[in-house]
Amino acid sequence: MRQFDIAVVGAGLAGSLAALALADSGASVALIAPPARANDGRTTALMDQSIAFLKTLGLWEEIARHAAALETMQILDGTARLLRAPPVAFRSGEVGLEAFGYNIPNAPFLAVLDARIAATGNIVRIESGVTAANAFEEGVELTLEDGGRVLAGLVAGADGRKSKIRESAGIGVKAWSYPQAALVLNFSHERPHGNVSTEFHTESGPFTQVPLPGRRSSLVWVLPPKEAARLGDLSAADLGHAVEARMQSMLGKVTVEGAAQRFPLSGMTAERFGKGRIVLLGEAAHAFPPIGAQGLNLSLRDIMALKELIQGATPANDAGIGERFDRRRQADIRSRTLSVDLLNRSLLSDFLPVQFLRSAGLHLLSALGPLRSIVMREGIEPLGSLKAFRDGLRERVARKAASSCAKASSRSAR
Repeated sequence: MRQFDIAVVGAGLAGSLAALALADSGASVALIAPPARANDGRTTALMDQSIAFLKTLGLWEEIARHAAALETMQILDGTARLLRAPPVAFRSGEVGLEAFGYNIPNAPFLAVLDARIAATGNIVRIESGVTAANAFEEGVELTLEDGGRVLAGLVAGADGRKSKIRESAGIGVKAWSYPQAALVLNFSHERPHGNVSTEFHTESGPFTQVPLPGRRSSLVWVLPPKEAARLGDLSAADLGHAVEARMQSMLGKVTVEGAAQRFPLSGMTAERFGKGRIVLLGEAAHAFPPIGAQGLNLSLRDIMALKELIQGATPANDAGIGERFDRRRQADIRSRTLSVDLLNRSLLSDFLPVQFLRSAGLHLLSALGPLRSIVMREGIEPLGSLKAFRDGLRERVARKAASSCAKASSRSAR
């Protein structure tokens, strides 16, 4: 049996980043997942807090050349409903940032992570699936598909919605589906995007264009499943015309790159996010529609919280880390899942009071700068607005104290 401080099961973005972050703490780490991985044409938008975390791991310099900055994020009402909302633009300069974050294609992102994992001495890559996880007093034993076994003091399940780690731990889930599918593709366009991401709110869900380097963008188009299938089966030229029409030719002529991908939309949260020596990360713990750039950012906060918990500790001696992790992550995960779910359902609702509330909310965001600032900071980092207020208060107190000292010195000199 091979023994490690930590075993991370799942080698997608969340699992790979978890392995690197936990190995950075000095632990011996096994990263366990099958070698085969479908080519992923999607992109991931990471907010400022997540980019800062990548910088602490020494990853950002390599990833940055594949990324495009998100300097402005605008919401446009693309419905034909009676109650329509005004355009709302969120600009990163309003909260003192050069960019809210960056949009990164998944394929080169994963390639950078794979190369760094291969070069990290205290990470062992085990290319096998896991069939079972059995917890004992001294650790968790993982049974592998190839017949091998691994013993770890801590197991992080990052193995997706159908997590074998979650199932083995006896942790249930709450799952739900939406009458929607996401059509995902990348495209080039005639006009520069100016590092502006545009989200059209439509009757079937959001249509979200996100910048890529150059005159290119990624798109997540949420539609009824039959319409997503129809559009996905169009030729690249016809699909490009449909995208351009939906965008009202904001970026000029559109050329679709490669084949579009389709994903049914659903949501899921685990009943708890840790148990004993097992913790759940990423989509093993939570999953929701691709709205508001929350998915991987929430997963990275899972990883940050776990890294903080194991700092200076030995996983083999910590049989209660799962419960502490669960308590740490409950509020953030539950609140983000609820907010994304409510926003998505509000777009689908034909109930006039719901439409009124959504329209009124966007009117307030458009008109009130301080409220817009609070929403922007909360979108980047939980309690970000509170931290900004606290830091601003400290700065004002420090300036006042410095001014008082200067006046006292001046009087004593006279």
